[in-house]
Amino acid sequence: MEKKQKIAFVTLGCKLNFSETSTIARQFPESGYERVSPLKAADIYVINTCAVTLASERKCRQAIRRVAKLNPGARVIVTGCYAQLRPHEINELCKDVKGLAILMDKSLFYTPHTTLQEVRPDNYCRPAPNSFFPAFSSGDRTRSFLKVQDGCNYHCTYCTVPLARGDSRNMPVKKLVETAGIIAKQGIKEIVITGVNIGDFGKSTGENFFDLLKALHDVEGIARYRLSSIEPNLLTNEMMQWIARSSKILPHFHIPLQSGSNKILERMKRRYTRELFAQRVGDIRRLMPRAFIGVDVITGFPGETPGDFEDTRHFLEQLSPAFLHVFPYSARPDTLAAGFDNQVAEQEKIQRAAVLTKLSDALHAKFYEQNIGIDEQVLFEDANKGGKMTGYTRNYIKVETPYNPALSGQIIAVHTTGISPDSGNMTVSRSRG
Repeated sequence: MEKKQKIAFVTLGCKLNFSETSTIARQFPESGYERVSPLKAADIYVINTCAVTLASERKCRQAIRRVAKLNPGARVIVTGCYAQLRPHEINELCKDVKGLAILMDKSLFYTPHTTLQEVRPDNYCRPAPNSFFPAFSSGDRTRSFLKVQDGCNYHCTYCTVPLARGDSRNMPVKKLVETAGIIAKQGIKEIVITGVNIGDFGKSTGENFFDLLKALHDVEGIARYRLSSIEPNLLTNEMMQWIARSSKILPHFHIPLQSGSNKILERMKRRYTRELFAQRVGDIRRLMPRAFIGVDVITGFPGETPGDFEDTRHFLEQLSPAFLHVFPYSARPDTLAAGFDNQVAEQEKIQRAAVLTKLSDALHAKFYEQNIGIDEQVLFEDANKGGKMTGYTRNYIKVETPYNPALSGQIIAVHTTGISPDSGNMTVSRSRG
């Protein structure tokens, strides 16, 4: 009997990458491959990379070098945004990795037995224009990440994603509904809708994101949908009113702000003002008072003065979202912002990020406190950690309860009772209703 090849997968970056890696992994059947941890020696490593910041690129290079040391003779296949943007840099920095291949067209993973052996370091496999790699994650009893859209047409001055991912494009609604049905048959109850710019869905099929939500809502077996990041200018009143009435689309929003200064938003080439952003958050709160609202914010963008930063901090304090995703500005090659004047010193970026991170901690704690003493629905996960199991409410509050395997993968009615001083998770009792 032929010995199975050992294969390991490394995912860096976003939920979209996670869904793509999971799909890639399914192309390597168990009959021919043994999947192992990326911390162990393998015959093949597949590294799905990210290039959103300089730190992300550094982690990609570290991952390549790490797996090459684990097995110097291994086949190392690098794909994803960093591979798309910097293939020659990867090759130059990793000359000692004899089995290095840079694979940009993920669709080639559909024929792993033949194509991957033909990919050489000097023969980069580029995707066809406007190609779409369909993807969803599997292997988790609780939720699946479903890729519905790729690419972006916005070209913000700080962002390399359009360079790495191309123009906005998507799968047809009908195909995505079929995929959601496949996910449901695996016993998974929650889908996270992912993409680069999901609100821009429909550019390649003449449909729109609202069409998709309404169609997915009718898929039998899926009880919950969460939205990944969606631009504030693409959240319409009609859509939010429908979500508020929906039994399946959860009151959980991740909305990028990036700056609370209109001057900086204009320099970023964002497509909204702080006033529109505040209006969208107000609309959500009016329709869904307990909704979780997470906000992306960038500190230290070129030209951001101390006064601009204070505008952002004060704006966020008044807005009072549930959580902040804070990113110090990272100058990316081939972007307009990298050439802007008035670049902010690195130490100043770090200090400003620390201020907003502290604010985020306070806002998150406040949100949890506001949700003590209510009835909710929790989808419990399978892991047993110290005799406890965890899950998430509809509005993305992490709760814990004594481990009970019968609850795994189940949606349970609970009553929130307090916050654990040890874990910071919400404690609950079983609802009598």
